[in-house]
Amino acid sequence: MILVTGGTGFLGSTLLRRLLAEGNTIRAIKRQTSVIPNDLLTHPNLQWLEADISNYFELEDAFDGVKEVYHCAAMISFDPKDKKKIVAVNSSSTAHIVNLCIQYGARLLHVSSVAAIGKPKPPQLLSDENDIWEFDGSQNGYAISKYEAEMEVWRGTVEGLDAVIMNPSLIIGCQSGQENTGAIFKLLKDGLRYYPEGSVGLVDVEDVARAAIILMNSKDIQAERFIINNENMTYQELFRICANYLGKPAPNKLATRGMLGLAWRAAKVLSWFTGRQPGLTHDTAHAAREKQAYSNAKFKEKIGFSFKPISETLKEICEHI
Repeated sequence: MILVTGGTGFLGSTLLRRLLAEGNTIRAIKRQTSVIPNDLLTHPNLQWLEADISNYFELEDAFDGVKEVYHCAAMISFDPKDKKKIVAVNSSSTAHIVNLCIQYGARLLHVSSVAAIGKPKPPQLLSDENDIWEFDGSQNGYAISKYEAEMEVWRGTVEGLDAVIMNPSLIIGCQSGQENTGAIFKLLKDGLRYYPEGSVGLVDVEDVARAAIILMNSKDIQAERFIINNENMTYQELFRICANYLGKPAPNKLATRGMLGLAWRAAKVLSWFTGRQPGLTHDTAHAAREKQAYSNAKFKEKIGFSFKPISETLKEICEHI
C-alpha cells in the first residue's frame, strides 16, 4: 500500500494519476474542505481518507499496511500574517509523518522545495544540494517552514528512517489553472506590461511526479536530497516567451523595487475590502527581485533523467489558460 499526502493538490493529484497508471494500490489523504478531481473520485485502486496533517492520531489511521509514503502536503502562503502558522503546520506535520514512517517501517519520499536550499558561494553561480540554508532574516515563512520540515526528515534518518528528499523549483503545468503559479500566465494573457528583475528555476509537474517515483523506487538511495529543476530563466525571458505564445506584446518595462513596494501595499489595502488574499505580498515582491538559479547536475548524473523541454510546457500552459 502506498500513502500520498496532499492528494488533491497540483503535484499530489498528478502523482496519483501516474502511480495509478502503474497499477498501484493507493491511500490518499485530503483535508475536509479539499475537492477531489473528478477523474480520481471513484478509482478502484484509490482510497481517500480525510485527515488533518497536524493531527498525529488522524494521520496514524492512514498508515495501516503502508510501506511507501509520498509526503506532498504542505500549507502554502506568502502572506506575512500566516508566517507563524505555516511554520508550525509544515514542521509539525512532517514530524508526525517521520515518526509514523519509523513506527510502521515505511520508506519516505519527502517533497521539500528549493526554498530550503542555501545560496551559492562565489564563484559558484548555481545553488546545489551542498549549499547550506542559513537564516538571515530575509526568508519568508514558507522557506523557513520547508527548512524546518527537512530538519525533521534528517532527524528521522538518524533514528532509522529510510528517506529521500526532493527539492523542486517552481512547479508549472497546464493543470494548475489560474491559481498559484497559473496566476502569472493569466496576468500575461490580460496584458501585463511589467517584468521584475529576478530569475527563477522552472520544472514541469509531470517531471516532478516522475522524479518522485524514480527516487522512491531507488532503494539504494537513502538520506540524500535532490534538486529537481529543469531550467533557470529570468522573468523577462519567461514573460517574453509566454507573451509570444499568447499572441500578446512582451512586457517591456522593468518593475523597480519602489514600484513593487507600492504594488504590494496597494494589494494589501484592496484585500481589506475584498476579503481575499492579496495576489502580491511583501514576500512575493521580494522573491521577484531575487536572482535564483539551481543546479540539477546531481539528479541528472545519478538518475540519468531527461526533462521535458520547458518551452513545450510553457506552450501548453498558454494554450490552456
